Amino acid sequence: MSTPDHPLDSERPDPASAALAGAWTAPHGTDSEVALSDGQNVPVRVYGRKKAGQPQPLVVHFHGGAFVSGCLDSGATVAGLLVAAGAVVVSVAYPLAPQHPFPNAAEVGYQVLQWVHRQRKRLGGAQAHIYLAGEEAGGNVAAAVSLMARDQSHPPLAGQVLLSPMLDPCVGTASLREATGSATCCKWVDGWLSYLRSPRDAEHPYAVPASSLRLQGLPPTLVLVGPDDPMRDEAMAYVTRLQAAGLQARGEVLSAAQHWPEALLTAQPQVCPCAPAVQAQLQRFFADTLVPAVPSAVPS
Repeated sequence: MSTPDHPLDSERPDPASAALAGAWTAPHGTDSEVALSDGQNVPVRVYGRKKAGQPQPLVVHFHGGAFVSGCLDSGATVAGLLVAAGAVVVSVAYPLAPQHPFPNAAEVGYQVLQWVHRQRKRLGGAQAHIYLAGEEAGGNVAAAVSLMARDQSHPPLAGQVLLSPMLDPCVGTASLREATGSATCCKWVDGWLSYLRSPRDAEHPYAVPASSLRLQGLPPTLVLVGPDDPMRDEAMAYVTRLQAAGLQARGEVLSAAQHWPEALLTAQPQVCPCAPAVQAQLQRFFADTLVPAVPSAVPS
């Protein structure tokens, strides 16, 4: 993948996108494209501004949409929450299934992560710490990219934030059954069927990160779900597995997070009711993980 020698391509002006702590407004960002190794480009949107003289979270973010839908606009709610918590966010319009099944989204996500690492000084400042984040299917992609970065020993990650992550292709947890009732099919079933090319794909840790047999080496993890969240049980099971592996992981069921993940998947003109609770969790997580970055042995 090539790295441009000039600022972000296809830029448009970035109005002030920061939100005051405890409040949320729909952010505006700077649209660009990242060149991939196959000669294609992937659209990204950069939110927030770097702050001189202090470590700052620089987050690569993946929107939701059950692997088959979603876009940069539908990721604006979560991007806004991350910006309000003090982060600079690079949101990725990764390729969607069924036209682009596994492993396309994860591979593109990893290339964008590498690009962000190379551009980190310009995007977030010299002391920026890099995180991954995603909601619903984007949470799956973020978790997969985290495994890829671990396996490649590059780039270093400060943490990952998963909101209502879509992690279990069996779609048989109690929380999902409660949410779907007597329905014999649902969008998450359809999404998994479109994303996985065959049953064998479900055995691959980059397709189903929660089933990975090797979790050691993953960065600190924050998982957020709602009380009526169909993804609640599979997400919290992942937290339990991470903790059992001796990793720093925390899962929170937020009472204010009603109607997740749907409430996270569209840009909202009004204040997000869950914003104060989510921002408090994000700010705590960033504060706990913004430690001095370890210099990478891999040339940037």
